[in-house]
Amino acid sequence: MYLPPHFAVTDPEMLHQLIRAQPLGALITHGESGLDANHLPFEFEFDVGEGEHGVLRAHVARNNPLWQEVTEGQEVLVIFRAADGYISPNWYPSKQEHHKQVPTWNYAVVHAHGRIRVRDDARFVRRLLATLTRTQEAAEPSPWKMADAPRDYLETMVQAVVGIEIEIERLVGKFKLGQNKEAADRLGAANALQERGQTALAG
Repeated sequence: MYLPPHFAVTDPEMLHQLIRAQPLGALITHGESGLDANHLPFEFEFDVGEGEHGVLRAHVARNNPLWQEVTEGQEVLVIFRAADGYISPNWYPSKQEHHKQVPTWNYAVVHAHGRIRVRDDARFVRRLLATLTRTQEAAEPSPWKMADAPRDYLETMVQAVVGIEIEIERLVGKFKLGQNKEAADRLGAANALQERGQTALAG
């Protein structure tokens, strides 16, 4: 990824926050059939004993060939993306003065480089699904939990998926949010985004 210094984010906590806030990652793999991309909700763990940069865990359908096509320890890439959007030159006050502005696109992404391991283990999958469910249901007035489903049905669903685990070796963050613009132009873009309901990007 092209990464000019003014867009680079190296603070691990900021990168971790984006991953946790936007857990649907695009897992990029390269197997015998070539490049492939799978969009999966990930659990991110960053604790003592979880590797220098943390671990990503997810699950795929047993019918998904991904888990059979990757090899143990194969290098993979997971892309996490936050809000993004078009930025019009008309939103910059400086455009009215000298017209030396062009359209651009603002976005924030984190690339997690790591090595994959397949976990075809019902206990691992059950624990992963319980954690993902608790996280995503936390804001619900009456959170759904795995025990709400009939046990035999739940076991059938657990057997229908396979776990994967990725030990992160490197995190690369790019937050392209107008850092190369003057303060007045950044404010102009933020106000325009706010008016259009893109509050997350206006931030």
